[in-house]
Amino acid sequence: MTKFSAADLELRARKESRTDMTRLRQMTEAEIEEKIAADTDWHDVPSDWHLKAEAVMPNAKKLLSLRIDAEVLDWFRNQGAGYQTRMNAVLRSFMEHEAKRRVG
Repeated sequence: MTKFSAADLELRARKESRTDMTRLRQMTEAEIEEKIAADTDWHDVPSDWHLKAEAVMPNAKKLLSLRIDAEVLDWFRNQGAGYQTRMNAVLRSFMEHEAKRRVG
């Protein structure tokens, strides 16, 4: 599962990116390789990761009516666009934690 910050979710909701594509297009292959090698999030990724990569479609969402405490809803809404996606992420995280706890 990929985790996103609230700021990242807001950018995704607006279909925006923090990537400076102009700067990226101007970089040489050597510069890109150097940046990848220096990325601490990349050091544990095997070099052949792409051979085992699998495209995963997002889960289908279902529309429902749900009663939520006003303070909880207000808190999520005050985080900005994408609040429903964040609420779903919190519920999914809890669900997965509980599933692991029950198995282990």
